[in-house]
Amino acid sequence: MVDCGRADDDPRAARWIEPPRFLRYWAPAPHPGPAGREDSQHGRGDEHAAPELACLRGVLAPELLGAAARRAEDLGISAERVLIQWGAIDEDAYLARLAGHLDIPLIDLARIPRTDCPLSDRQIAAAAAAGVIPLRQHGALSYVVAPTLRLSARALCQRRARWPGAALQLTSAAALQRFLEQQGRVALGRTAAFDLLRRRPAMSASTGDGAMLWRQRLVRCAVVIGALVSLPLLAPAATSTLLALWFIGFAALRLVAGLWPVRPVRRRLRRLDETLPVYTLIAALYREAGTVADLVAALEALDYPREKLDIILVLEPGDLATRAALARLKPRPHLRVLVAPPFGPQTKPKALNYALAFAHGDFLAVFDAEDRPEPGQLRAALDAFAQHGPATGCVQASLSIDNLTHSWLSRSFAAEYAGQFDLVLRGLSALRTPLPLGGSSNHFRVAVLRDIGGWDPFNVTEDADLGFRLARFGYRSHAFTSTTFEEAPVTLRNWLPQRTRWMKGFIQTWVVHMRHPLRLWGEIGGRGVATLNLLVAGNVVTALAYPVLLVIGALMVVGHFAPLPVAMQPGPPGLLHYAAVVAGYTSTIVLGWQGLARRRQLALMPVLLLTPLYWLCLSVAAWRAVWQFVWSPHRWEKTTHGVARRAEAPGARAATDNASSPRRPRRASA
Repeated sequence: MVDCGRADDDPRAARWIEPPRFLRYWAPAPHPGPAGREDSQHGRGDEHAAPELACLRGVLAPELLGAAARRAEDLGISAERVLIQWGAIDEDAYLARLAGHLDIPLIDLARIPRTDCPLSDRQIAAAAAAGVIPLRQHGALSYVVAPTLRLSARALCQRRARWPGAALQLTSAAALQRFLEQQGRVALGRTAAFDLLRRRPAMSASTGDGAMLWRQRLVRCAVVIGALVSLPLLAPAATSTLLALWFIGFAALRLVAGLWPVRPVRRRLRRLDETLPVYTLIAALYREAGTVADLVAALEALDYPREKLDIILVLEPGDLATRAALARLKPRPHLRVLVAPPFGPQTKPKALNYALAFAHGDFLAVFDAEDRPEPGQLRAALDAFAQHGPATGCVQASLSIDNLTHSWLSRSFAAEYAGQFDLVLRGLSALRTPLPLGGSSNHFRVAVLRDIGGWDPFNVTEDADLGFRLARFGYRSHAFTSTTFEEAPVTLRNWLPQRTRWMKGFIQTWVVHMRHPLRLWGEIGGRGVATLNLLVAGNVVTALAYPVLLVIGALMVVGHFAPLPVAMQPGPPGLLHYAAVVAGYTSTIVLGWQGLARRRQLALMPVLLLTPLYWLCLSVAAWRAVWQFVWSPHRWEKTTHGVARRAEAPGARAATDNASSPRRPRRASA
């Protein structure tokens, strides 16, 4: 469990305390191994190999129980998860049979008050992940257990046989989740919104509230005015030279990273399903009624056993349309829906933190509403974790645009993505620098993510911030070869708010991590500091400086043909301004060209000729971001999805074939 008692902003300080005893006691038990399967195949030893099925003898056909036991053995999981996934029996019916078989009472948590649970608010999150809570009723302590992927019915049967006198009660995972959502709503909501701020305030982008918020606004306003007005007036030549050098450094770093030779990844043998861990997939949704069905279909098309998938969709409290769209989908044992509590800012990272408390997997991936990951992405991510070692906390897949209906803006977006994810991030990974992660298709070790405090709910570009926080805690991030296809905005009205949010988040990330520059240098080294300043801050500075450099260049051209007033004459470093603009254009065109070539999308290449116009749009977004950073730093502007027509999703045909395959045995009631 995370040590919430410290407010230390040192990332290398002690971060964990000993878990409560009941969490250690109910650790998952290993599956029985190959010998158990051989017995079950011959009709002998099923009770030993799959004790969790003993309660169903005489209820379901022996052939069905044997098939479930063999499938469970292949996957290394408890067999009741297979039956529930097949639809042969629902969870409540199974628990009723299991409770009678083990002589463990079922409990209705809807009637239990919060005062009966002795866990502190800080321990609620650990209980949500573990599937166990203690209850103290009438002076007696008992444990309520909900069999899940992490704490299986098989483990419960084995522990019950060893310690028959243990005071236990059974409930379903859905009932336990409802109890924690209702009774632990305040604790979980405040933890999701304020835990990082409480534990490590120097790593949070929070600006406070009330009087503190206005003081922060005034300070930011003064700093912005000082930077944008005072410096050019007091030191115009030095300021313009610094901007030009920053521009050149930004372009040079992107070009070097994009063209850096990347060692090809060794192909690995396909992993046995038995060795695959439980994988949690999280998507934070807001006003996505039109895309949620496609998202679920894309996640279910992943080449991964559904019995080992833990899909969590997090909705906002007032989003009734998306909740109704989800209700129209048939129930799925591997799919859960959470509603984020109304505490703190209404942002994607806060919703992700809330879902993190309920995650059952050892690994976790984040997806957006419009995402269509390649079917093999989860297996490829596990291979990347194995290749790069235990110090790797995150691996990032590539993002690619699959619009069929395009505007010049979406084509520019596609070229930008191709250069960023297929070239720049892979080069930065090879250079061993922190990665400014993308907001989707980043895969984490769950233990690492909890260790570093999850996402910053107050940072609207939580992905870039998390990439540098991982590095400060001593963890590595790597890009790996797999693609998630996304939809690019096709109108300026949809593109501008999204890019403003990104620019504002880059400002927040730079401000947070540059609060203590010397400490940052000691934690991530010179290359990390250079990446933060040239790439993250450089995205904003170059966009802000671009129109200024254009004006200076235009004045130099005009000055060759006609004399200008002294106040309008550009300073001495005029040639440096030309070099900055040329370097920026060159890096953008080269990276876009190479990225599109790798994606076999060279038909989009003519849009690179409109780079000067695209940069003007980026400049508008950057200046808008500066304004929002001063007055509404945590405002999350929604991007509308489902506008463009898109190519067929990867794995869609396979998913359709699976849907038309022979139906599983019909559900049994008990």
